[in-house]
Amino acid sequence: MKKEMKIVLPFYKIAYAVSFVVILSLIRGVVFTNEIGLSVEGPFAILTVVFCADTYVQEITSKRSEVHRLYRIKKRIHSIMQRMMIQEVFLLLLAVLGYGLFFVFQKPVTHPVTESEMLQFIAYFLAIVVTIFFWGILANTLSMLFRNMWMGIGSCLLIWVATNSTGGDKLFGAWNLFSYAFRDIENTDDITWLYGKALCICIGFILFIALPKIVRKRG
Repeated sequence: MKKEMKIVLPFYKIAYAVSFVVILSLIRGVVFTNEIGLSVEGPFAILTVVFCADTYVQEITSKRSEVHRLYRIKKRIHSIMQRMMIQEVFLLLLAVLGYGLFFVFQKPVTHPVTESEMLQFIAYFLAIVVTIFFWGILANTLSMLFRNMWMGIGSCLLIWVATNSTGGDKLFGAWNLFSYAFRDIENTDDITWLYGKALCICIGFILFIALPKIVRKRG
């Protein structure tokens, strides 16, 4: 685990990720606390894509893939899953930190329709967990398929633009990948945004199931 942590969490990645969260909480204006989640989800998906795109591809670029091929497929999959877990736990901690920094820097007030700040944070936490999981595994999978980190990031960016937009919201509705960000924040009883997050989980698990085959073909 320590070895994998050193590989996927070098200082420069930690530095740019922390800087991104601090800057986001400074420049993204919010008035009410229920606006924090929709201000964070979209940008954090981009951070996750960039952060996780090289999870396995770095083995190819560093010429370590020839050594990696000597390992049994189960061990290689276990290594990738460990790296994904380490990165996504780190990003989740940053997402929680970012939520708190909005209170520190911008001091938003509670919206009259907000029944509980704790329930609001729990909803944010659940949504951002799924967002990090989905975009992390998607970025890694596409990078492996193309055997190129930048192609993986570019492909994810196209999907991000298509779904994180007014057009995407109209087209996909509650099944949008960013259903949480596009929900009606003044209607606290509306939980249809969970449909989009359920879709993200399903797609993510399908990509995980396909991982061994992708590693055999493209690893």
